[in-house]
Amino acid sequence: MESYALLIASTLNAGTILALAALGLLINEKAGIVNLGAEGMMLCAAIAGFATVVHTGSDFLGFLAGAAAGAALAAVLGVLVIWLNTNQYATGLALSLFGVGFSAFAGISYVQEKLPERPHFAIPLLGDIPLVGPALFRQHPLVYLTIGLAIWLVWFLYRARAGLVLRSVGESPESAHALGYPVRMIRLTALIAGGALCGLAGAYLVIIYTPLWVEGMTAGRGWIALALTTFATWRPGRVLLGAYLFGGVTMLQYHLQATGVDVASEFLNMLPYLATIVVLALISRNPAWIRVNMPASLGKPFYPGS
Repeated sequence: MESYALLIASTLNAGTILALAALGLLINEKAGIVNLGAEGMMLCAAIAGFATVVHTGSDFLGFLAGAAAGAALAAVLGVLVIWLNTNQYATGLALSLFGVGFSAFAGISYVQEKLPERPHFAIPLLGDIPLVGPALFRQHPLVYLTIGLAIWLVWFLYRARAGLVLRSVGESPESAHALGYPVRMIRLTALIAGGALCGLAGAYLVIIYTPLWVEGMTAGRGWIALALTTFATWRPGRVLLGAYLFGGVTMLQYHLQATGVDVASEFLNMLPYLATIVVLALISRNPAWIRVNMPASLGKPFYPGS
């Protein structure tokens, strides 16, 4: 039973990275912007956060640096795709490639660095409950804040006026513009907010989940987060559940290896990516379902003068 409690705890830990990034991408796509640069953003944010903690010893400043790095790259993407009307897919891919290369270059001197001793967290009293405590109540505070963020996004997107305006920009920017809303600024704000969340995910990866720096250590998590938004049909609650599902698949490989299951390690390492492909293939069998839930202007440029 203790091993299962550990599996649940590690699932929440691993799923938080995907949830943060996917919720950020959800905000982007609700505004009509496809952000294919998440992988590069997460890597740049990871090295920014890791370097900050190495030099300051402060996890908070590390998270702040990661979020700032993600937001800065998102702002660059925003200027290119919103004001210069470059192709969203090509620009996002270019940003992702840039992030991979730049983070590898910037992180050369940090490969052997170690972070200060990691603190342990537990909710008083609840953390002492047998089995349930270690599984659910000994997580980093950002795990619980991520769950709270998903709940808040449900309210914001479907109940708050600002959220409804954001969705209208993603559905019909021409109509929103005709009503006097600054479509470009709304899209840029959404892109920066989503980039900050992607950056926070990258910082969490290197500061809490795996407290070290290795080149390319996101290992495709940015792409999995991108697939999660489609898998969840652009709904925050489903994004959170999907993130924990993929996090569980990721940690299952270690659990099976620890229990002595005779399965090739290469196959176990494939599981998260295989699950992503299978889910996308199943969803793609019903294109109408995707069209009903997908923002109508997703990936389409907006020309205010037209």
